[in-house]
Amino acid sequence: MNLSARTSSTVLSILFLCLFIGFHATSVAQDMEVKDDRQLIIEAMEDYVLALYNVEPERIARSVDTTLHKVGYYDYKEKSYYNKVMTYQQLYDLSARWNKTGESANENSPKMIDIYEIHDKTAAAKLTAEWGIDFMHLYKINGRWMIKNIMWQGPPK
Repeated sequence: MNLSARTSSTVLSILFLCLFIGFHATSVAQDMEVKDDRQLIIEAMEDYVLALYNVEPERIARSVDTTLHKVGYYDYKEKSYYNKVMTYQQLYDLSARWNKTGESANENSPKMIDIYEIHDKTAAAKLTAEWGIDFMHLYKINGRWMIKNIMWQGPPK
């Protein structure tokens, strides 16, 4: 192998290595962004559930859009409720009183979060809590994730 061929081979190897490192760095950066978004979504959903569990309405203000659309389905005292609508203000007010006595939820109450999809601006997730199941749509604005829609039901039979 002459010097020119060896130089070409070395240059190609270096070029390939640079391309590999560049693609790998881009992939790692994208993975980190997804992990960051996942953590931010979890934090928004935890704010929501902990606002109710811990009587902290300021968490609702931090994590829920003021144009919230929330609708519920549940059975209570032998009555069934369907399409029970709750506004942002009703949710905010509820979080200031729902567990005020500490009898509705405690440290053992469920707060399981399942994230189904995350995109650059939207996400879909599920929260299992003391009152049942909340399916949520979230959106990202200015680096923050906010809860926009909630469809919930009481504990499944």
